[in-house]
Amino acid sequence: MADEFDVAQDKSAGDLGKEAVWFFLHTLIALLLLAAVVLGIGYFLKPDPDAIQPKIIGTILGFLVPMIGGFIIAKARQDQIARYIWISGLLLFSVVCVWVIDLPTGNGLCEACANDLPQKLYRTFFDIRHGSGLMGGDGLLVGTWMPLSMIAYALGARFGLDAV
Repeated sequence: MADEFDVAQDKSAGDLGKEAVWFFLHTLIALLLLAAVVLGIGYFLKPDPDAIQPKIIGTILGFLVPMIGGFIIAKARQDQIARYIWISGLLLFSVVCVWVIDLPTGNGLCEACANDLPQKLYRTFFDIRHGSGLMGGDGLLVGTWMPLSMIAYALGARFGLDAV
């Protein structure tokens, strides 16, 4: 297991550059797969923005589609970098959390959670029924689905690389 780990000391600057480009491309692919899910749901289902079922379906598909895409791409390319893009999801989630913490609260914008940061984050990213109203209601998309798609893509890539 320790022999499989890639050591950057044995790589040239060109190799590291290629890995960085592929890391970015895998992250972009995961986001494009999520965009396909969101646009597909919006086009075919035309959901009510306040309905719960399309949000649940979007969350499930926002996980499954990038995971399947990551599996297929990793199986075809055998690229070890694909399984590390969960880091992009974690970084994105962290940045969006800091952004939400700094957003002002007020009438209709998470009034009760002005001094309760965990509740502010929970209602913005995870509460499907009673969102915080912060981020223009896009907390589920930006703070949950985007990082989830990257994590799912990395998980699918991991399964695709192990299935060789």
